[in-house]
Amino acid sequence: MYRGRFAPSPTGPLHFGSLIAALASYADARSQGGQWHVRIEDVDAPRARPDAETAILAALQRYGFAWDGPVLRQSARTSHYVDALEHLVAQALAYPCACTRRELAGARVGVGGEHVYPGTCSGGVAAGRIARRQRAWRVRVGDAVVAFDDRLQGRQRQDLARDVGDFVVRRADGLYAYQLAVVVDDAEQAVTHVVRGADLLASTPRQIHLQHALGLRQPSYLHVPVALDRAGGKLSKQTRAVALPDDPLPVLQAAWRFLDQPDPATSPRGVAEFWTHALRAWTPRRLPPVAMLAAPAEFGGV
Repeated sequence: MYRGRFAPSPTGPLHFGSLIAALASYADARSQGGQWHVRIEDVDAPRARPDAETAILAALQRYGFAWDGPVLRQSARTSHYVDALEHLVAQALAYPCACTRRELAGARVGVGGEHVYPGTCSGGVAAGRIARRQRAWRVRVGDAVVAFDDRLQGRQRQDLARDVGDFVVRRADGLYAYQLAVVVDDAEQAVTHVVRGADLLASTPRQIHLQHALGLRQPSYLHVPVALDRAGGKLSKQTRAVALPDDPLPVLQAAWRFLDQPDPATSPRGVAEFWTHALRAWTPRRLPPVAMLAAPAEFGGV
C-alpha cells in the first residue's frame, strides 16, 4: 500500500510554501488510495516552538487534510536514533569528530554550496583535539556514488565524497541530525513515497546512503518546486513567511494552480468540493519540472 507523509518542523506556522508540499503529498497519496501520515520533526529541540505544533495541526484540519494514525513526534524517538547510530558504529561506518565549525569554514565547497568535510577525524581524533569534550558523529561515505530517479526532477547522481564528505548524524550538542532522523522515521512509518520540496533534493543521496547502511527500504521520491519570495529566496519560517490565512479555499486554489494542476469545470464552493476535484484530477506529469517558482504576489512572491 502507498504510504505517504507530511513532516513539518514546529518552528512557526504553516505558510504558502508549506501548503505546496502538504497538498502535493496528500493528493498524491489519496489519489492512489494510499495512507497519509503526519510527523512533527522537532528533533532540533532548541528551534521548536511550543505553540507551533498546535497551530500546524489546526491549520491542516482547517484546510481539509485528514491523516491516518497518530501524529509521530521526533522528540519522543531518541532511543530509535541511538539504536541506528550504534548500528553504524558497530559496522565501523560512523566515527566521532572533534572539528569545530570555525575549523571547517575554510574547507572546499562542493557543487551544492556546502563545505565538504575533509576527513580530518576519519582516522581518529587528532592529539590537539582530544581535550575537547564535545564530539559530533559522522557517517563514512567511502567512494559511494548515489543515483536515483526522482519522479519529477529526473535522474539524480551525487558523488558523496566529492560533493559532501563524511556527514554528521549526531551533532556535537548531542542532538541527532535531520538526515538520520528522517531515514529512521520513514522506515518506522513504512513510508513508500516521499513527496516534498525540491530544496531537499540535494540531501536525498545522503538519506539513501543511510538507508543502505541501515538495511532500510528506499522509498520513491518526488520533489516539487519550492515557492520563492520577492527577494528570490525560499518562503520559509526563518524568513518570516506569512502564516496561512483563516479562509482556506482561495489559498488551496492558488497552491493548486502553482502546481499547474487541472482546473475544475466549475469553481468549488468550499473546501470539501475542492478536495473532491483535487483527488480525482491530480496529475503528477503536469507538475512544473523545475526546482523553484515564484509564489503568487499575495503570498509574498512577485
